[in-house]
Amino acid sequence: MPHDHHDDDHGQEPPDDLALRVKALETLLVDKGLVDRAALDAIVETYEHKVGPRNGARVIARAWSNRDYHARLMKDATAAIAELGYCGRQGEHMIAVENTERVHNLVVCTLCSCYPWPVLGLPPTWYKSSPYRSRAVIDPRGVLAEFGLSLPEETEIRVWDSTAEVRYLVLPQRPLGTDDLAEDALAALVTRDSMIGVGLASAPA
Repeated sequence: MPHDHHDDDHGQEPPDDLALRVKALETLLVDKGLVDRAALDAIVETYEHKVGPRNGARVIARAWSNRDYHARLMKDATAAIAELGYCGRQGEHMIAVENTERVHNLVVCTLCSCYPWPVLGLPPTWYKSSPYRSRAVIDPRGVLAEFGLSLPEETEIRVWDSTAEVRYLVLPQRPLGTDDLAEDALAALVTRDSMIGVGLASAPA
C-alpha cells in the first residue's frame, strides 16, 4: 500500500484495473460528446476538495463546541448531520464513533468502497484499494503507521466496516489549546483523514 496519502494522489502506484476502466469510460463519453470534460472535472473537484470534507469538518466542529449537538450526534448521527443541511444519497444511515485517550476508531469498507459522500465527498483512491480494505482489518495498527500515525500500545483500535446500510464518521479528539477558538477556526483543523480515522485533527498554528 502506498505510504503517501495526499488528496491528489500524485506520485502514487500505477492506477489499478478499476481506475483504468473508469478512465476509459470517461474518455469514451467525452469523445462521443456525451460528457463535457471541464464540467466533469469541476464536479470531481467539488466533491473531493470542497463540498464533502468541509461539510464533515463543520459537523465535527459543532460537536466539539456544542455539548447538546455532540449528544445528538452520538445518539442519531443521521438526524444531527441533517440539522446542518447534509443529507441524501450515501448518507442515509450514519453512525458517529468518537476517539478518546483510550480508543481510536478506523473506518473501512471491506466489500467495496461505501463512504459517506454528504460529509466527506468522494472516497480517496487508497480507501478503495484492496490492500487498505483487507489490511485495515488484519493489521490496523500497521496501516495507521503507514499513514504516519503511531498510537500507544495501550490504545485500543476499533475497526468499523461500512456497508450499503450503515456508514461511519469518526469524531476525532479535539486538539489541545483550542478552547478559545470559534467554530469556523475549529473546522479548519479537521482533516478528511481524521474523519476516517487514519489521521488526527491538526494542531492550531
